[in-house]
This record gives sequence, structure tokens and C-alpha cells, in this order.
Amino acid sequence: MRALLLPLVVLAQPAFAQDLVRFTPAQPLTEARIAALPPAQQAPWRAYLARSQRLMTADKAALAAERAGAPAPEAVPHGRSGGGGMPLDKPAAWYGGAEARLVADNIVSFQTPAGGWGKNQDRDGPPRRRGQAYTATDVPGAARDIAGPANWAFVGTIDNNATISELRFLARVIAAAPGQGTSYRAAFVRGVEYLLAAQYPNGGWPQVFPLMGGYHDAVTFNDDAVAQVIELLRDIGARTGDFAFVDAALADRARAAAVRGYDAVLAAQVRVGGRLTIWGQQHDVLTLAPTAARNFEPAALSSEESAGLLALLMRVPDPSPRMVAAVHAGATWLREHAVSGVVWVREGPQGPHLEQRAGAGPLWPRFYDIATATPIFGDRDRLVRTDVNTVSLERRKGYKWWGTGPAAVLARYDRWAKAHPLP
Repeated sequence: MRALLLPLVVLAQPAFAQDLVRFTPAQPLTEARIAALPPAQQAPWRAYLARSQRLMTADKAALAAERAGAPAPEAVPHGRSGGGGMPLDKPAAWYGGAEARLVADNIVSFQTPAGGWGKNQDRDGPPRRRGQAYTATDVPGAARDIAGPANWAFVGTIDNNATISELRFLARVIAAAPGQGTSYRAAFVRGVEYLLAAQYPNGGWPQVFPLMGGYHDAVTFNDDAVAQVIELLRDIGARTGDFAFVDAALADRARAAAVRGYDAVLAAQVRVGGRLTIWGQQHDVLTLAPTAARNFEPAALSSEESAGLLALLMRVPDPSPRMVAAVHAGATWLREHAVSGVVWVREGPQGPHLEQRAGAGPLWPRFYDIATATPIFGDRDRLVRTDVNTVSLERRKGYKWWGTGPAAVLARYDRWAKAHPLP
């Protein structure tokens, strides 16, 4: 069969009749849910949950021992989204210098006992002080958007590039100074072990580990979290470039984990009516079905995250037949469900809003209803809307409901498809 080079399908913007439905929050990984699995599947999940609980207990105990009843130092401030101070685009010599070592020292100091890092922390500041929290505690919107106590949130996470950026930066510094930086190597190895320990038996990763509960336990494709873990482990497994120093045994384990990660991505691709479609932002830890996250993020098909997963699969040098089929199916679905004749207006008296405009587009809504492929939208009340203009002004300003992101991936797909046609 020839590669599918499809023209853009123009869809009319739906007539937005509001049908408000409150969606169900994501379910965490629990003993009760594991007990409901077939008996043959329960052991690895029980071992995983016990490991998570053990590591969280150890993390908390280590911090309590440092404080030993003394007042806790002020926590680091919440930094830029994605963190800062860890550039990966400097000349190679820079990573062997004093400035890079200061960043690496900060990274080592804030590593949790379990081996991960918190998110949105700038690493070009002073090292962590004894008794200081491992993560920023002034997380914006924490009370609304997280599951669990706000004073123990994201203590080890892959959200917003966390842990991934720290490990890539440490590897760059280690590669620039062979034979030096023993503490950097030790922190790097612990960080890789952390990612290996955090991988679910089905090959996915939670957003936060040790497990934090709620939607944080879901397999998280949002913001390319799982995709970045897979590619980091793949690079470590190759033992080239910045990762040439990695021990062969650890590299083998990283490579095997990356393979299991790709398998989880393929297993999570949603089928509707027997047809492969795309992915959600996050998928249930046990069923791998799309699940909800924050109060304004319903269980849905997600254009933005699916574009990222297609890009991940297209970067595999020698894709399996299953990968090839997944990419063709996902790209075809995204192209079929682009929306033309509308524009997302960011300014104006009514705030960001969608307008009809002849000839405009294509655009993709962030979320589609799984069964009907209708664009849907959420708000902090957990009610699903079909008209983005009825979403609160705060959420229309603070979330990306419509975008053009899939267009670049589809352009890449057109080139990729010529080299990887369907059989």
C-alpha cells in the first residue's frame, strides 16, 4: 500500500449547544484496585506500590532527620516553568568550567533521597541547605490543581522537564571533565535508577514518583513527559556522546526500559470502533484508557500530546511494523479532524475566544470527545463544555485550548511516510 499523503479535511465548526457533564476524577493506584486485577497480574503491581511507599517514607524521614526539631530553612521560590539555569546549548568547553559546576552542585544538592528532582526550580542559585525542602512549596494553584498535601508535592517528578533536564545537564558536565566529578556521576546514576524504579509494570511512568495519588499516578503524556523519559533512556542506552561514560550494565537496563516505554505508548493508542485514533493527555495507570487530570482536563483525545507522541515514534531509526501502523493511523486521524473556518482571538473586550472566519485555519482543539470526536473544553468546575467561549475568562487566558501544533508534525509525517509506507 502506498504511503498515506492525505489532503487536509475541512470540518465545519460545530454548532455549540451546551451539554454540561461533570467528569470523574482520575483514579490513583491503590491496593484495592490491584486486588481487582486477575491474580496473575497482581504481584508486580503490589511490588511497585510497596516500593513507592517505602521510598516516600525514606524521603520524609531523611528530611525530618536533617531538621531534627530545628526550624526549617525557607523553601526555594517557585521558578520558571520547566526550571532554568541548565542550558544544553553552550559550547562544550563551558560545561567543564566553574559556572557549569555551580549549576551541577545545585542539582546534586536538591536531588531527593529517592533519586529524582522537583519541578520549576532554577538551578543557577545556591545549593540546598540542610533541612531545606527538596522542592518549592509555593506552587501556584496548588490547592486547586494537585492531589495530596501542598507541602509535599512533586517531590520527584518528570513534569515540566524535571529530572530529565537535571540528568542531561549532569551528563554534559561529566562528559566535559572525564575522571572528575565523582558526586556528579553518583547523582546521575541515582537519577537513572530513579527513572527505572518509577517505571510501571506496563511500561509507562507516573507524573510523580514516589506516587502522589490522584491524576499524578496516571501515565502522563502531557507536556511530553513520558516521551522525554523514553528518549533520555534510549540515549543513555546507546552509550554515545554525553552518555559514553555510562556503565554497560546500566545502559542495558536503560535501553530495555525505553523499549518497554515505546510498548506502553503503542498500547495506549485509543481505538474507537475498531480503528486506531490518537492518545489522551494522561492514561489510567492500570487500564491505559484516557483519564482526567486537573479539574479542567477531562478524559479525552488530545491533539497536542498526540502530535508529540507521533514525533517520538517518527524519530525511531528503524520502526517496527506496529510503530509504522500507529504513526499512519494517528497522523491520518489528526488530519481528518483539523478544524478550518475558525480563529482563536487572544485579545479583545471578551478576552481570548473563538471566532468564525472564512478561510482561516487549520486549528486543532486540545481535546476531543473520545466517542464522537467533538471538540470539548473544561473548567475548574469539572464540567465538560462544547463551546470554548463559555469557559471562564481565567481558564481561557490560562490554558491552550486551540492550537496549530499538529501542523508541523503532519508536515514531518508527509516526509516520513515516503520512507515508511504501510505494507
